[in-house]
Formats: sequence, C-alpha cells, structure tokens
Amino acid sequence: MSESGDLVKAKRRVTDSAKLDVIATTQAEENERRRLEVSRSFVCSNPVPSEEMYEYAIQASLGDDVYHDKNTAALEAHVARLFGKEAALFVPSGTMSNQLAIRTHLKQPPYSVLCDHRAHIYAHQAGGIALHSGAQTIPVIPSNRRHLTLEDVQNFIVREEDVHFCNTEVIALENTLHGLIFPQDEITRISEYARELGVRMHLDGARIWHVAIEAGTPLHELCEPFDSISVCFSKGLGSPVGSCLIGNKEFISRARWFRKAFGGGMRQTGFLAATAAYALTHNFPKLAAVHQLARKLERGLLEIGIDIIKSAETCMVWYDPSTVGTNYAEIAERAEKLHEPLSLSGSRLVVHIQTSERAVDDLLGVVRRLAEEKRAAGFVRPAKNAENGFL
Repeated sequence: MSESGDLVKAKRRVTDSAKLDVIATTQAEENERRRLEVSRSFVCSNPVPSEEMYEYAIQASLGDDVYHDKNTAALEAHVARLFGKEAALFVPSGTMSNQLAIRTHLKQPPYSVLCDHRAHIYAHQAGGIALHSGAQTIPVIPSNRRHLTLEDVQNFIVREEDVHFCNTEVIALENTLHGLIFPQDEITRISEYARELGVRMHLDGARIWHVAIEAGTPLHELCEPFDSISVCFSKGLGSPVGSCLIGNKEFISRARWFRKAFGGGMRQTGFLAATAAYALTHNFPKLAAVHQLARKLERGLLEIGIDIIKSAETCMVWYDPSTVGTNYAEIAERAEKLHEPLSLSGSRLVVHIQTSERAVDDLLGVVRRLAEEKRAAGFVRPAKNAENGFL
C-alpha cells in the first residue's frame, strides 16, 4: 500500500530537521591555523592528529569492540607484549584507565590507596577514587620534594588489624610526574616492600614513553614492578583519543566488565586503535627531539637569569621569572601580543612533538626583552643565600 503524499512530506520534514553539516567551507584553513596554534602552545602536551594519521586510520577494521574488533585486539595484544604483561584493554581516556585499575584491584572495603599528593589519580581525576571505588586516599608529600621513597611509603601505609584503620590495598605511582623521572631503583624498593605485604602496585604511565626514550630502557623493564599500568596514546603521542590498561589476564577480564559499567564500552574502535598504532610507530620516536628542545628552552632561560624550579628531564620546564623582575602574567600577556601568539600558563612550560623551534626562540625573546626592560628600569636581582634561598 503506497503512502499518501502528505505522509511522505511529513517524513521528509522529520529527516530534514536532523540534517547537519559540521564541516565548514573553510575547515582546511581552520585546521592549519589550529596546527600553528598548537605548535606555539606551551600549556599542555597534547599535539593534534596529523593528516597522515587520519589517512592511515580510515582504513581500519569495522568490528564491534564490545564483542571483538580486529584492529583493537591487535593493538591490545601488541601493547601487552611491549610492557611484558599478559593482556591489555583499550579505553577512551587515561582517567578511565586509572580509575578502572583502582576499582579492579579493590575487592572488599574498607580500603585505601596510597599515592603522591600531586598524582593525577588523586588531584586531577574528579575525585574518581572516592566516586567509583569508595576508597580512602592517602596523599603523601614526598620527603625529598621530588618523588616518593620507600621510607615515605612505610611512614604512611596502613596495614593494621585495628578496626579504627583503613588498610592500604594499592600503592599508585606516576612516571613521569611533573616531567620528572621516577628513579627505577626506588620503584623497585617500593615494589618489593609492597609484594611482601600483598599490596598491589599501579602505575599511571601516561608519560612513561618519555622515560623509556630518555633512559633507553625497554618498557617491560620499567614496568616489571607493577601489577597494572595505564598508558596514554594522546598525551605526548598525538592520537586523538585513547589509553590502554595493562595487567594479567584475570585482571583485564575483570576490568573489561567494569569498563562496560563505567560506560566505556565502544563500538567501532578500529579507527582509534589505528591512530594509536600510528602514534607508536611514527610519533613515539620523536620524543628524543622533544627532550632536546625542552633542554634548549631551559638553557636559554638560565642564560637570561631565570631560576629553574624543575629541570627539563623530559618535556617540561618549571621556571621562576621573579629573578629578573617579571612575572607569569606579564610574560603571557607579552607573548599573546606577538604577530603569531604564544600560549602560556603559569610556571610550567610543556614541549611536545609539534612544538616548533621558532616558538621556543620567540618565547626566549619575549623573556629576554622583559628582563632587559626591568634592568633598565633599575631592577636588581636579590642576593641569594646558600641555605635559605633569596634573602
């Protein structure tokens, strides 16, 4: 039976109302401008996907990853082998990967998680440990102000039979943290102690790629002390989306269940898995040059008279411009007024695979001119006391 003309028109109106074209006629030009902006941003380590990455990814498999997707499964198997573990699980974000790890490790409350007070899983993931796992967090300030030590862990870990206390079931470390490399021998000491107590070890390894490149150490060696590892394909490596959680088969099988409960089960993830594969193949090797560029930035700042708070061990420089009479807001304002603006945010300068050498030179030029202006106006650098810093 044929439909009436009025019904056909009505259906067309319904479908027409849903039509949307998000691609602007000037999209190519906008994307180029965005790539230029990213190349001149020192705010975070998230480069944007390249055209070549997308050209590779569009060929990907079309499976359903809630059940099985060929390319995603291949990525998971490869990452598991790379890190010396039995299995891996692809997830949308590093936040989900870390929180899945904590939730999967914890079985019966009450329980607590011990970590550095600056750790992303505690300070920057929206209270996920409490929200998803109902766990208490023990945030520890490192006694050496750089990284946790075995002694720090021993001083704050809870392993008591007393009903007043909440036992620690997971120690979570982060490498790198604030761009600094966590010494492997200290990680090993903490891990050996944790294993004696039956406490699980988790690594937020969003930037572990930087450690492997800088130290020349295989990823499986760096991660042998851990029961679970979270790694990121977007932060530093330039994939648009995605992280992997890594561990033994039983752990990953349980984490897959929680991934579904967390809303992280996705359908056609082959495209995203392919971008991660491209990032590992083509972008991971570029990190050595990133570290060199960060060190060039650090050297330039030192030559101007800037104090370095945390040195460029990998991709970050933390600096204090007060030693030349200026401040972060003044530098950011001047940098934003350049013909090709620079993006800055506070004391942290981040270099990534798309940061241009010209951007580094321009930033040093901005700081140098400000320092010269301050000296001309009469600023004198304060004398420094060897014990207490500036007088």
